[in-house]
Amino acid sequence: MDHCHANECIKCSVQQCTHHCKDKNYCSLDCITIGTHEAHPTMDQCTDCKSFELQR
Repeated sequence: MDHCHANECIKCSVQQCTHHCKDKNYCSLDCITIGTHEAHPTMDQCTDCKSFELQR
């Protein structure tokens, strides 16, 4: 059984991330880094969680 410490200040629904708490939709990190892949972002789809790590 996975015992993830959910940081309830960071909601997350990306279950493929190693930091995602399986039993809750929260991240286990103390803080995350947000970035963009666009020169001039105008929509939420232009932003990325740079703290994402693919689950193995």
